[in-house]
Amino acid sequence: MALFLSESDVKRLLTVAMALEGVESAHRDLALGQAMDTPRARSRLPQTVLHILQGALPAQGVIGYKAYTTNRSGNRFLVHLFDAASGRLRAVIEADYMGMIRTGAASGLAAKWLARPDSTVAGIFGAGWQAEGHVRAICAALPLERVKVFSRKADKLQAFCQRMSEVTGVAVVPAESAEETVRGSDLLGTVTTATQALFEADWLEEGVHINAAGSNALIRQELSEAAVKRCDLITVDAVPTALAEAGDLLSLLEKGRLHSRQLVELGDVIIGRHAGRSSAGQITLFESQGMAIQDLAVGLRVLAAAEAAGLGQEIPVQ
Repeated sequence: MALFLSESDVKRLLTVAMALEGVESAHRDLALGQAMDTPRARSRLPQTVLHILQGALPAQGVIGYKAYTTNRSGNRFLVHLFDAASGRLRAVIEADYMGMIRTGAASGLAAKWLARPDSTVAGIFGAGWQAEGHVRAICAALPLERVKVFSRKADKLQAFCQRMSEVTGVAVVPAESAEETVRGSDLLGTVTTATQALFEADWLEEGVHINAAGSNALIRQELSEAAVKRCDLITVDAVPTALAEAGDLLSLLEKGRLHSRQLVELGDVIIGRHAGRSSAGQITLFESQGMAIQDLAVGLRVLAAAEAAGLGQEIPVQ
């Protein structure tokens, strides 16, 4: 019988390490031709938007989708897992917390494969819900000693940094300016809803890796065209998704200043089909849009942990 897993169940079970492993498995399967992913589709009403991502990981035995609504009253997320062989429902999982950890895990995975392995200082733009997963994942992926965080919501920044320091064991500190956030950082992360570039391109230093996680629509932009043009390697979770949603890249693509063939899928770096960072001085970029198969892989691991722990409520469907 299928299980329903609540937010509280997921928070008890899901770890950053579990999410990192799950997301990496999804990207590896995609690169090996053992997965399929359909870019996000949206149905819009004046008050509410429904978003659906769907895909399959047949090598892991799962097919399914994530559906979520955005509304002024709040956002609501559900992941549905079905058995790939029989089509039977296996689980429905409340996925706000899971999505936050999964989104962060994608950035952590990119940092693992593309940042300099001796990176010790990170700069993060954003101190909201999604930034939490981002900070937790990069601290798990790299030997970071200091994370600088810059946010327009200065009143919440101190509390965010204190909480993340306690959770990660890394010194997470407020940054006084965007420039301070960028300069001296081995790794940068942008986790915002910005519609204009967050920093100047000439602040970027040699060898930095950038995780851009907030620009998932044409109207959103975190990086300037000049900043993107400074990058020696541009990676994405999936090219079709990036071509549909990556606001940081779309204007360059439309102007012919960037070509889709220049975009490298992260999975191709993981399996060795395409080189990642080839020198310490390169500037590398990962544009994260989010994929159904990431949710499916993490959800599958949460389900296995729930079954082992005897958590969840049975759903009376066949």
